[in-house]
Amino acid sequence: MEKKKAVAIKYNEEKDEAPRIVAKGKNYLAEKIIEIAREYNVYIKEDSELAEILYGIDIGEEVPEELYSIIAEILAFVYKVRKRWIL
Repeated sequence: MEKKKAVAIKYNEEKDEAPRIVAKGKNYLAEKIIEIAREYNVYIKEDSELAEILYGIDIGEEVPEELYSIIAEILAFVYKVRKRWIL
């Protein structure tokens, strides 16, 4: 049985050079990360392949440059959705 993984990233364009891994977990911890994200209305992208790749990065580390394009797509979507909420 494949283990469910979840990875949380954070990016502050004013402070960070790149998005960072801020939490990660398997199974129960993955479910808790997702539950907390939902409580705080944090966007959740279900992508097991991307989660698997990001899971290999240590907490506090930056996302590698080769993943910038996929992370940028996710962030662009999040910023667009947030802008709709603000207007």
